[in-house]
Amino acid sequence: FNFDLLYGQDVTPAQALSIARSYPMMAEKRVLIIRNFLNLNKGGEETGSARGHINDFINYIEEPNPTTLLVCLDEKKPPGNSNVGKAFKKHKNVGFYEFERMPDYMIPDWVIDWVRSHHTKNIEPAAAQLLAQFVGNNLQLLSTEIDKVCTFVDTSDTVSEADVKKIIGSYREFGAIELKDAIMARNMEQALYISEQMLQHTKSDTGELIRTVGFFNSVFVNVWQILRLSEKGISKNQVQSELGIKNNWYFNKLWDDASSFRYAEMPRIFEALLDADRSIKGFSTLDSTSILFFLVKRIIG
Repeated sequence: FNFDLLYGQDVTPAQALSIARSYPMMAEKRVLIIRNFLNLNKGGEETGSARGHINDFINYIEEPNPTTLLVCLDEKKPPGNSNVGKAFKKHKNVGFYEFERMPDYMIPDWVIDWVRSHHTKNIEPAAAQLLAQFVGNNLQLLSTEIDKVCTFVDTSDTVSEADVKKIIGSYREFGAIELKDAIMARNMEQALYISEQMLQHTKSDTGELIRTVGFFNSVFVNVWQILRLSEKGISKNQVQSELGIKNNWYFNKLWDDASSFRYAEMPRIFEALLDADRSIKGFSTLDSTSILFFLVKRIIG
């Protein structure tokens, strides 16, 4: 098949539609992908103009070229009250799909499934969580790191936590997971020591703080959900089902974490996280160490 990749900011609607309507050369099909589709709106001022307008795609939707597979991608949904938005969502010739960013709590399960399906190996839940914490929810980057680890353990059927620590170059003795464990144990001295070590062994204090605050926000959203549902008398198994967490090991860790706090403490903790986020963004004169130390002290209480 013929393949064309266009970017909305680089072409006009008329140019994109011209390619969509053209027939493939020496092939049965043409695949046309338009990234940043809504930027085509800048291509012209009115329907039918020489440069074209994004609404001109409505006519194409009515009578699409049967030899072209047109894929329109954008980070935002077309406005539901716009003509093109209505056409995309309702017309029988269009498949409309939304791909939400994967929540952090689902990343370890995704890692386990990816390792199993693409490398026919198993990975320890602790190793999957470690990978997720190192890389974050960028699935493309995460799959690349998984490939590295699985190549490293080519002769083994199982990827261990030790394997991940050996192969991921950014591994340090102390990270967000170790800090979390100290905070959940209410060990102030250990938590402050780990915080100091994290900032001493990072290339960017700001980047480290942003990742750490984001990590703890994800942790305490889950802790809050567990405590909220438990207050209603819902069983542990029902809570796990309600949260949609399939990995028993990961859920049990969250359950243990939640047991370290009371539901009444959650507003104080989320306020501390919000204040830390604002401080990182310049709404404070505190330095990086003070921001992190202050956050840790407020969470532990």
